[in-house]
Amino acid sequence: MNDGQVKTETSEENHQAEQSQSWSQSTEISTSNLPEFESLQQRLRDDPHDAESWKRLVACAEDSGETEKIRTVYESLLQQYPHTSQAQIAYINHFLHKQSTFNEAEELFKRYLKVSPSVDLCRFYLTYVRRINTDPATRDIIRKSYEFALSLVGQDKDAGDIWYDYWQLLKSGQTSSTWEEQQKNDAIRKVLHRAVQIPLDNVEKLWGELETFENNIGRVTAKKFMQDLSPGYMQAKAALRELIKHTAPLYPPATQTKPDTPPSEFFLPSIPSFTSSERQNVGRWKSYLKWEESNPLMLEDKDKATLIARIQSAYRKATIRMRYFPEIWFMSYKWTTSIGKNDEAVAQLKSGIEANPSSYVLNFALAEALEARKEFTEVHAVYEKFISVLRDELTALDNADKARAASQAASAAAEGDPMTVERSTEQTNGDSSANAPFLLSEEFKERRKEFGITYISYMRFVRRAQGVNASRPIFGKARKDPFTPWQVYESAALMEYHCSGEKDVAVRIFERGMSLFGNDKDYVLRYLGFLITVNDSNNARALFERVIGTFQPAEARDLWDRWARYENQYGDLETVQKLEKRMADVYPSESPIKRFASRYTYLNIDAIAARDLGFARAKKEISPTNTLANVNASSSSGVDSSVSHGGTSTGQSLKRQPGDDFSGGRARRRGGGEDRDRDHGYKRQRARSPSRERYDGPSRRRSPDRGRKAGGQGDGAERDREREREREEDKPVMLHTSLSWFISQLPDKSTFDGPVFRTDDLMSLLRNAVIPSSSNRPRASSPSAPSRSSGGRPPPDYGPYQGPNSARGGRRNWS
Repeated sequence: MNDGQVKTETSEENHQAEQSQSWSQSTEISTSNLPEFESLQQRLRDDPHDAESWKRLVACAEDSGETEKIRTVYESLLQQYPHTSQAQIAYINHFLHKQSTFNEAEELFKRYLKVSPSVDLCRFYLTYVRRINTDPATRDIIRKSYEFALSLVGQDKDAGDIWYDYWQLLKSGQTSSTWEEQQKNDAIRKVLHRAVQIPLDNVEKLWGELETFENNIGRVTAKKFMQDLSPGYMQAKAALRELIKHTAPLYPPATQTKPDTPPSEFFLPSIPSFTSSERQNVGRWKSYLKWEESNPLMLEDKDKATLIARIQSAYRKATIRMRYFPEIWFMSYKWTTSIGKNDEAVAQLKSGIEANPSSYVLNFALAEALEARKEFTEVHAVYEKFISVLRDELTALDNADKARAASQAASAAAEGDPMTVERSTEQTNGDSSANAPFLLSEEFKERRKEFGITYISYMRFVRRAQGVNASRPIFGKARKDPFTPWQVYESAALMEYHCSGEKDVAVRIFERGMSLFGNDKDYVLRYLGFLITVNDSNNARALFERVIGTFQPAEARDLWDRWARYENQYGDLETVQKLEKRMADVYPSESPIKRFASRYTYLNIDAIAARDLGFARAKKEISPTNTLANVNASSSSGVDSSVSHGGTSTGQSLKRQPGDDFSGGRARRRGGGEDRDRDHGYKRQRARSPSRERYDGPSRRRSPDRGRKAGGQGDGAERDREREREREEDKPVMLHTSLSWFISQLPDKSTFDGPVFRTDDLMSLLRNAVIPSSSNRPRASSPSAPSRSSGGRPPPDYGPYQGPNSARGGRRNWS
């Protein structure tokens, strides 16, 4: 090594050749005496992210003592987990036992030091430099090596011992003249002045050494220097405390080793499952990175290079530790772009994709960055590779579904169920997307939809870069892909219509999709909406009549509503009335006033419900401004607050609909008998559109045998018990007025298009929330208010609700 310092210049071609060694080459090595080694190799071919198997494989290779085997294993490991400093140190250490292999160790130092600098690796490198440079004449070589290491990791919190060793090296230097002594003092002062303004883990110790050093030279100059450095030192101390708070949860306790030996084991990240703890860890890293970006050391513009170096180091550690979290890579890319280093930002994305080949955010970001640079050929390559990766994943999921179906068929055959055997056999042998709808897992369905986003984005890129005509071959590829969802067809059709004005081409694309997805209600609904939008009423009517009979009434409801809304707005009265009669035949239990009112509703304006059915008043009565006492007073008075119209009533809340009479706790349709009530009672829905909630009334499901015992020959006690059970079951559910009002304001679930939150994470956040104590509030000594004459004070009024056993509202039923 020239001058004892590792040269950072290395051949990129040699580096790529070393990293591109295929894992299959390792099988050529004789491992007949290590069967565990071979089994671990096979396991890692199937699952290269198995961190524990990697560690065990490294241990087997080291136990064998064969240099070639060790080299092959570490090269493969560092190709899967690059920038893992502990593994790099362990690898290099195998070539430091004999002087004949020092050259190979130096080549490895050249490969790793600048590409993946770390405090551990730099410390190991300095130990090696001091080991081979023992002659006093080589002190300058060691000094340059320290400067080189500090230029890489000097801003790291854990580099304090390197700064301290460097100061000790300079302090121990021998001088033979006053000039040399002055040069030595200047060098020491320069190093310590730099160190005490960095939040190092031993910054206080370095400050004490600096103070002693300056006082020994001269108290007058010492006072001036210390005063000038004091603000920077105090800022570093404060930043160190915050830095420790941020980083302490991010790293496990480091394994203690001797300075001249590598760590005993190394950390390898694993594929995340996005559990609550993993998401919390991501949040900690994001908080730390944002803190570093906030310039906690208050560095000025002249120190901008130092600030950038600090943030780069933080992101480098984050992407190593959180290698399989695309969100961290994307943050690194955006920050690198913000400082104008676009080439480095693109390299960050490519490294992130190497670790996460199926990441949507990283692949889309890389395609967009390359498109902005007009590198269209590279963008095509990105999309083609990404689609190939996703297709392989979908194929694996599809095969797993088929294997599960085959297993179910075998189990059914063993149990003697011929119907299940026949169905499972057909699904296993048929196409996964068309012939086996019951075979597909929910995960496969979701992943298939997401897969379509890639083709859609690819077509958009080609349309922007080369025009609509160039995007058509991309759609042609998507049509041949067995995993392409219907969203790709719709996107291609709309692109043709909006970008080229080719309505006929768009219709042909939709029709081609009908041959594949005609049994998908959502696709048909989108196609019908398109025809209505382009004012093609004839084809829209033909499509509706063609498909409406192929769906069950419950599934076809959205199609009926969409077509009815179109006819109500733009059709003639005779057509509207005929359509209404057809809907009445399909949905006989639906309230007639609901269908009628829908013809006179626009957007969310429903005057019939608000004025004729009393919903405007009912909404006011349950508003949060009203007190619970008012509601209790109206309910206890025995007066039915519902507003009736033509056999309908509003009920006591918006959840009680005007289609049914809720008197007596039963949802009984007026004008009909008891049997009709039981046959046509409405089942309570979890989420309903506003128009349906106004006119459809939920009711409890009742047993068809209920009430028969009362007319039978059972004894009187049995009949009384049965009636009592009926009364208990038919008691209405009472909700607090504020809660009822809030639920009534919620939109229909179909309108939600935002992000989906993990309920477990949200509940954990609420569960762990720290709520300030209200101990300073006056409390009553008993549920009843104390007498004023006895000197007591009435309890404060905290609002309409004071708990489930409130003195105002009495005991409430919250079931």
